[in-house]
Amino acid sequence: MKSSTGPVSYPAVPFMGEHGYARMMIRDLVTEVRLGVHPWERHDEKPQRIVINVELFADDIGRPSEGLSSIVDYDYIREAIRAWPGRAHTVLIESLLEELVELGFRDTRVKACRVSILKPDVYNEAAGAGVELYRVRR
Repeated sequence: MKSSTGPVSYPAVPFMGEHGYARMMIRDLVTEVRLGVHPWERHDEKPQRIVINVELFADDIGRPSEGLSSIVDYDYIREAIRAWPGRAHTVLIESLLEELVELGFRDTRVKACRVSILKPDVYNEAAGAGVELYRVRR
């Protein structure tokens, strides 16, 4: 994530949710994207399969009233991910993860965000390889 003054960093301090918290999530969303640093990933025009997990943490929302504005919605994150198969090649998983964090923090009620991307087909001897980021809003 970048600002006009350079990259924005988030502290490693955990979100404690002292009075409880709400956790919204998208689990095991499977899509394809052109991704990777290896020559066979960079020169192959075929996208590779990835598995995405997104968790958004907010203060306990209590009993929400009716209507979308009373809850933390994650549908816009899903919609953004749906466009990934058509995007240009991305070298680092971390770039995609930072994009997901930025999307997660679009809702000001989100206090922390955990995102992960797993490449399930990268190694024959492993279920997958990937990266997870956890960021807390300042």
